[in-house]
Amino acid sequence: MAVQFPLQGQVCVVTGGSGAIGSAICRHFAEAGAACVVTYNKGERAAKDLVAALPGDGHWSARVPVDDTAALNALAGKVLAENAKVDVLVNCAGITRFVPHDDLDALDDQLIDDIFRVNWRGPFAAVRAFHKLLAAGGNGLVVNISSIAGVTAMGSNVAYCASKAALDSMTKSLARALAPEIRVVSVSPGLVDTDFVKNLDKKWRDEQALRTPLKRLATADEIGAATLAVATHLQYSTGCIIAIDGGRPLA
Repeated sequence: MAVQFPLQGQVCVVTGGSGAIGSAICRHFAEAGAACVVTYNKGERAAKDLVAALPGDGHWSARVPVDDTAALNALAGKVLAENAKVDVLVNCAGITRFVPHDDLDALDDQLIDDIFRVNWRGPFAAVRAFHKLLAAGGNGLVVNISSIAGVTAMGSNVAYCASKAALDSMTKSLARALAPEIRVVSVSPGLVDTDFVKNLDKKWRDEQALRTPLKRLATADEIGAATLAVATHLQYSTGCIIAIDGGRPLA
């Protein structure tokens, strides 16, 4: 029996593709037959290593800070020249820093502005740069990698939670505005057991895992699989927030 590649011939752009979750998303899409454009800000080596390891052809990487609109527009032009189209845009780039929610003074204006500039304006600017290419095929898809912090208001800091709530709201707004040519969906993970999280206090990590009904943290691979499912199986879904959180809000 021939191997089935459900995304054969499709082109997927992943912002923040060099990180743990972004890399997992790229691997899943490449294994499904898509050509992946991996963007990064500081992770050049990781991005190049990822591109070299991805199965299939047509993958490449580029340094594109998502808070640089000119760079995003230039990327859209390069993708058009190199790949001729875009089928999927995954907004995975994001930043945060741990600040206790009750320490209002530590959450200074610069950090707030940085978080919203990258976590909300960045995805919007990426959609703005690519929406004509996504719409051209009549079946474009945007997946915003959000967080259950946007719903639970529990996360690394107050601004981070608010930025993810704003991202989810944007998902709904753009799903309405860009339909029917483009679907827009949020994939909303709970705490993901990346290297960054593994380097945090083990007792805290274990406590977070025990607070989920499934008694563990999510893996980056599970977020990649969920994102792929939006593209391959959930084709009647748009404007929705898909939680991949082990039931954390139930605890």
